[in-house]
Amino acid sequence: MKLTVLYRGPLSGCNYGCEYCPFGKWKQSEEELTKDRADLERFLQWVESRTQDTVSVFFTPWGEALIWPWYQQALARLTHLPHVERAAVQTNLSCRLDWLGDCRTEKLGIWATYHPEWMKRSRFLAQCEQLSEHGVRHSAGMVGFRRFADEAEALRRELPEDTYLWINAVKDGLDAYTPEDVERFTRIDPLFPVNNTRHPSRGRACRGGESVLSVDGDGTAYRCHFIKEPLGNLYAPDFDAALKPRPCSKDTCGCHIGYVHLEYLELDRVFGSGLLERVPATRLWTGGAQRSASRISQS
Repeated sequence: MKLTVLYRGPLSGCNYGCEYCPFGKWKQSEEELTKDRADLERFLQWVESRTQDTVSVFFTPWGEALIWPWYQQALARLTHLPHVERAAVQTNLSCRLDWLGDCRTEKLGIWATYHPEWMKRSRFLAQCEQLSEHGVRHSAGMVGFRRFADEAEALRRELPEDTYLWINAVKDGLDAYTPEDVERFTRIDPLFPVNNTRHPSRGRACRGGESVLSVDGDGTAYRCHFIKEPLGNLYAPDFDAALKPRPCSKDTCGCHIGYVHLEYLELDRVFGSGLLERVPATRLWTGGAQRSASRISQS
């Protein structure tokens, strides 16, 4: 079996305080942090036991994980397991990066989000440079608020050409886009129109629930983060019987970590082995990408 697990434990605190995020500057108690660490350890032991499978792990925490050493150690531990193909994490990249030396970095993926109101661009660029020096495949990205457009263009100019810069579209009505806004963000990220679309999904084939799972700290498994119908518990002896094809039960899917698994969009071909850390297989952003992006967004 080839299985991808999106792990989201109880960790919800973050060292940033972004106004649009409910977890900004949330402080967790020692008791809560202790539970998060124990839940993560249980999950790691489960991954270690799945030697008959090829497993990829993607940490998608509500808060910021890499400021805590147990997540740094978890990534290092996972990358040294022969049956783990990929270990990736979403992060604001504010942590120290000396732990990278403990990893098999060819198996590590970093999805790094730049928050210009909380980190200087020079600092973010320096962090990305360290990732490159260690041979860590990574993407950089920003939330697509219109007020950040100048900063996004500056970041694109200063990032190395081989680093993909994605823009997450704001879809909740907080920042309505004009056609000019869409064109501007698409010049930065040619896949922006794909992210700026709520893709029809009801009844469509999706890898969620079959080869891709969302798992919480207690082991409750779901087909994805956005459909809260439990499939069972990951740690139950008979859990594998729950893994089967399931058409999507939602009308649309508008988040990258969800729609990237919709089969008809064929985004697994676009991202290849960089699917979890959001790195396209070819440098779409350096030319000729608009046609590909337009085809996907109109599917």
